[in-house]
Amino acid sequence: MARVRVPAAVLNALNRFRTTRRSGSPVPELAARPRPWARALGLTTVVLLGAWLGLLVVGNVRVPVGPMNTTMTLRPALDGGTKINISPLGALHLDSHIAPVRLDVNVDQLDPDRSQALVDHPERLSGLQDEVTADIEHGTLDLAVRSCVAVVAGATALGLAVYRRPRRALGAGGLALALLAASGVTAYATWNPKSVLEPRFSGLLSSAPSVVGNARNIVTEFDVYQQELARLVTNVTKLYDVTSTLPAYQPDPTTVRVLHVSDIHLNPASWKIIASLVEQYKVDVIVDSGDTMDHGTAAENGFLDPIPDLGAPYVWVRGNHDSTTTQAYLEDMRNVHVLDDGRAVTLAGLRFAGIGDPQFTPDRSAVPDAEGTQEAAGDRLADALRAQRAAGTPVDVAIAHEPAAARRTDGEVPMVLAGHVHHTEMEILEKGTRLRVEGSTGGSGLRAVEGKYPDPIEASILYFDRDSRRLQAWDEIRLGGLGLTTAEVSRHLPKENQPGASPTPTPSTPAPTPSTPTSGTPQPGSRTPSGSRS
Repeated sequence: MARVRVPAAVLNALNRFRTTRRSGSPVPELAARPRPWARALGLTTVVLLGAWLGLLVVGNVRVPVGPMNTTMTLRPALDGGTKINISPLGALHLDSHIAPVRLDVNVDQLDPDRSQALVDHPERLSGLQDEVTADIEHGTLDLAVRSCVAVVAGATALGLAVYRRPRRALGAGGLALALLAASGVTAYATWNPKSVLEPRFSGLLSSAPSVVGNARNIVTEFDVYQQELARLVTNVTKLYDVTSTLPAYQPDPTTVRVLHVSDIHLNPASWKIIASLVEQYKVDVIVDSGDTMDHGTAAENGFLDPIPDLGAPYVWVRGNHDSTTTQAYLEDMRNVHVLDDGRAVTLAGLRFAGIGDPQFTPDRSAVPDAEGTQEAAGDRLADALRAQRAAGTPVDVAIAHEPAAARRTDGEVPMVLAGHVHHTEMEILEKGTRLRVEGSTGGSGLRAVEGKYPDPIEASILYFDRDSRRLQAWDEIRLGGLGLTTAEVSRHLPKENQPGASPTPTPSTPAPTPSTPTSGTPQPGSRTPSGSRS
C-alpha cells in the first residue's frame, strides 16, 4: 500500500494548533463578530417595527364621545398633531402637540338613540361639554394603557422571532415601552389646547363653514379646549343629522364677510368657485385685486359678463394685465365698483379705497424704474386715504394690485389688500397696517402648468366686526389646480383676537402721523415676499 506524504507546511500548522490548544490561548475565529453599531441598528429596527405592528394590530380603542361612536388610535408620525377623520366629509388637522406620535380619531357613526335624545331634549346640550370631556378623558386613559401593551407585545414578539433569545426579546419590549413613554412626555410638554382655534379642514368644501364655525363665536366663546371640542362634536352631530343636504351656514349678524380674490387670469372656472363661496359663506362683498384678464384686449371682455350675477357687490382694481379698456367695460356693469386714484366706496358698512396698477405689461415685459412707479402710485393712494380721514370718512380697507404700492399705505389704514405674486402672504407693516396678499384665484390662469405642478386656486374669506370694522379672523381656501380635486380650508386669527390677548384698538384711535413712507418690517413668523409674478 502506498504511503501518502503530507506536505511540511500542513504538518507545521497542525503542530501549532495542538500547541495552542494545550496552552489555553484563544483560537482564531473564522468570522468576525458583528460590529456594535450594526447590532444597535438591528435592535432599533426590531423595536420600531415591532412597536408599529403592535399599534397597528391592537393599539386602538372604541370610545363613545357624546352622541358619536369613535375609534382612537396612536400612529407613528414625525410631526405629531391630531387628525379627526369625519367620513365622508373629510378631516380636521390640529397642531395639538409635537412628538413622534399622532392621535387619530375616526368618527365611525352617529348613535341613533343618543342623537335622538339630544333632538328630543335640547336642554341636554348644555351638559354636552362635561359629557364630552369625561368621554375623552376615559378614552385617552384606555388608549394609553392599550398602546403600552401593544408596543411591548409587538416589540417582544418580533424580538423573539428575530433573536430567538427571551432576554434579548424582553429588552426590545422594554425599549419600546421607554420610547412610547418618552413620546408621551414630549406630547404632554408641547400640548397646545388652543390648536383647535386654527384647524386645517380638508374634504368637502361646502361643509367647512359649519364645522369650523363663525368668526364671532371663535373670538368670544372659544377660549378653552373643552368648549372647542364640544362645539366640534355638536357641529358634526348636526352634519350627520341630515340625509340629503348639508345644513345651511347661519350668518352672524355682527360679522361682515369679505371674499378676497386676485389674479384670475381668464380662468372660467373661477366664476363658479367664487359663486359657490359667496353662497356657502354668505359673503357680503367681493374684492378683486386685479389681473382678472390676461392680455386686456377688447376680445376678452366677454369673460367678465358673469360678475354681476355672483351674488355680492364686486370691488375691483386694475392689475398690470388689465387695460383701461377692461376697466371701462367693468365700469358700465351693475353691482361692480371700480376703484382708481384713491376713489372710495362704502359697502356692507366697510369703506374701501383703491388704485389701479400704473403699469400695463401683459407680455410681462420689464419697465424702467418699475418699483419707483409702484411706490408713486402707493403714495397717491396714501394721500387719498389721509384726505378721506380728514373729511371724517376714514377708509377701513385699501386695495392695490402690487404689494410694493400697498406698502406705501402703512399707517394710513387698518388693512390693505394686494395680489400679483401668485402666493398668499399676511404681514404687519412697521406702522401697524396689516397687508394681505392673495394668491391666484385662477390657478395662474393660462400659465397654470408652466411649472412642475399646477398652481393652486386660492382665495380668502375675511371676517370683519361690524362695529369696530377690524379684522376678526380669516379663512384661507386652497383648491387643487388644473386636474386636481383637493380642497383645504384653514382658519387663522389675529394675535389680538386670540384668548388672553389685549383687546383690539377702537377705530377712534388716531392713526400715527405719517412721515416719509417706508417699507414695513414683518411680524415674527410672518412671510415676506419671496419673488414677484406678473
